[in-house]
Amino acid sequence: MTWDRKKVQEQVVGAIATIPTAFTKNYKVDYQQMYDATQVWIESGLVAGKSVIKAVAAMGEGPQLTETEWITVIETVVKASKNKVPVMAAIHYKDTIRTIQDANKAADVGTIALQISPPVFNQPTQDDMLRYFEAVSNNINTGILIYNTHWLTHGAIYPETFRKMRDFEKVVAIKWSPPSGVKYEEIFDLSDIFNIVDNSNQPILCHQLGGKGFLSDGIDSYPPFFIGIWEMLNKGLYDKAQIEWDKVMIPFGKFSAKTLAINGGEGKIEKAMSEIMGLPMGPPRPPSLPLNDNEMAELKSLMTSWGWPVP
Repeated sequence: MTWDRKKVQEQVVGAIATIPTAFTKNYKVDYQQMYDATQVWIESGLVAGKSVIKAVAAMGEGPQLTETEWITVIETVVKASKNKVPVMAAIHYKDTIRTIQDANKAADVGTIALQISPPVFNQPTQDDMLRYFEAVSNNINTGILIYNTHWLTHGAIYPETFRKMRDFEKVVAIKWSPPSGVKYEEIFDLSDIFNIVDNSNQPILCHQLGGKGFLSDGIDSYPPFFIGIWEMLNKGLYDKAQIEWDKVMIPFGKFSAKTLAINGGEGKIEKAMSEIMGLPMGPPRPPSLPLNDNEMAELKSLMTSWGWPVP
């Protein structure tokens, strides 16, 4: 595939949906359900120009997958997409050599870009971050969305470091939330070089500052709400979008914090929301536990209160 930076950036926009990985009750990957669910997500509004489907990320339990499962899930989603929505995959915390190897595998099966996290287990400095992303950029044939995982030890990337990546050809986007001591606005002088996508529950401010999209829990469970937010932003209806966003995300954030304090795992709440909306994706892999009956009832009540068409 011929590399076209402009074309990739035009597609890495909108409500970027991190999808769950479907498992059977015995924790085996359910590839048929992954295929079918991808088509449901597309029919529900996750299409090119408005969204990207991101597979095998942390919320999709990507780090819990074997190498064979990881690439097979990606390939399954790409095939099911039938070019109606761009597909992105994710690589977590690997060294330079393995990141390049995995990125090229994902590119070979048709991903438009890779969300790539810093190599935290190598304890990188900011200079190490530059060497890492420059080497990856120079040795793959797909786009890079850099995931700024500043809450992890050695995971923070600072605006000045991103400014030194201006010439990294394959780095097309930044998944942005600010590290401690950094103002949210400080990255947006780079918005004409990289697509800035919000990862800090501030999609309205991000768009106002020149950002190109946002990530959030729940996008796959009810795409029309999040696509609606994106369309409001593109029309400049910022006040209306903020009201709608807060109506859902403030109570959802409180529920998530309470639930995750009892039992961890990013995928379990996403899967619970999908199940409530009629698209079961199976349990999370251990040691995470699915939501219990009381938690499911509380979440269903919340989703109903938002006006979502809960079956």
